[in-house]
Amino acid sequence: MYDYNYCLNRDILCVDLKSFFACASCIEKGLNPLNTKLAVVADTKRQGSVVLAATPPLKKLGISTGSRLFEIPQHKDIYIMNPSMKKYIQLSTQISKLALEFVAPEDFHQYSIDEFFMDVSESYHLFAHSPFNLAIKIQDMILEHTHIRSTIGVGSNLLLAKLSMDFEAKQTPLGISEWRYEDVPEKLWPIQPLAKMWGINSRTEAKLNKKGIFTVGHLANYPVEYLKRDFGVIGVDLHLHANGIDESIIRKPHKTYDKSLGKSQILMRDYSMNELKTVLNEQVDEVYYRARKLNLYPTRISVSVGYADIGGVRKQFSNKTGFMNTYVIVNLLWKYLSEHLETNRLCRTIAISFGKFIPNQIKQLSLFEDPFQVKTETIENHLDFIRMKYGKNIVMRGSSLLNSGTLLERQGLIAGHKA
Repeated sequence: MYDYNYCLNRDILCVDLKSFFACASCIEKGLNPLNTKLAVVADTKRQGSVVLAATPPLKKLGISTGSRLFEIPQHKDIYIMNPSMKKYIQLSTQISKLALEFVAPEDFHQYSIDEFFMDVSESYHLFAHSPFNLAIKIQDMILEHTHIRSTIGVGSNLLLAKLSMDFEAKQTPLGISEWRYEDVPEKLWPIQPLAKMWGINSRTEAKLNKKGIFTVGHLANYPVEYLKRDFGVIGVDLHLHANGIDESIIRKPHKTYDKSLGKSQILMRDYSMNELKTVLNEQVDEVYYRARKLNLYPTRISVSVGYADIGGVRKQFSNKTGFMNTYVIVNLLWKYLSEHLETNRLCRTIAISFGKFIPNQIKQLSLFEDPFQVKTETIENHLDFIRMKYGKNIVMRGSSLLNSGTLLERQGLIAGHKA
């Protein structure tokens, strides 16, 4: 058991905007989110499109984030809408400005469009008698100015505030809860299955289950030296988190030393293996364009494809001299996918990532370098000038005009959704 007297003890608020996309769409249409059945769907014209958000009344019918359009009952009192990402961003910005009336900018962290953290340790006494009372005040202000309801978790650190919001605040009538270190055994340790715990995915859960660890309490009381042996540094983090310990401070953000660039897509329909190459080409073109703008070569690339039902393939490649053009990258990734993807299965997700960058001014010359690759790199650099002047999609591959192409239909989207 850890001695919490030596642990970071702050006053953190984790604010979540309830069913944000759906409630914002209701308010825009003059509807009450509390009694309106409304779903925001990625594309209302596609039956397989994903539900991005649903109002509480619709959730009671079993429709929630991740459901498909065809699963929504065709009732007259159910509204189905496309997202309005530009308006969502504007509303989220407005709410963030309201929150910044209570903390300094360096004590505010926007976690996502509908969730943010506030470290009110130094400021809550200016506005309320306690962090909990300040949470009530912030909640009321957001509702008054935007008509958006929120849930707020109060905690001694970022982790406890987040867990408090996720596991308790959403279940309370007030929509606010508070977790301190003394609450860890009673409130945190009973959580199961482990995948419900922030930071634990299904793979890690399966590995922990094999060790007889089924609850957060089991994890908290498991010998940390064995977790470190089997999971490395992550094992230590798992043990600390299971005991409610997190030393992160908002005003001292984590510095990323191994930066990466990537792109992932949930495809709007199931793709056969042969169709997938078009999307791979588009993703590599886009990500490498961003890398060239930063004057970088990636020395590590990876690709991940998920099947429409379950499972998928993933592979990472390295080249210490750098991958210097899209031709090399596409051929390498596609060669692997064509050999390892099951041809009789359909695919629904694809993602690529570039990392371990080196400056493109550093280039190892070779007498045996493929002239075609050198020519390709030169062409791509010249095309960048055209893209920067007229837009990145002014030049595209002919394959993007096929039915399997996604580039044209994604033009004008914000975060992959309609503006």
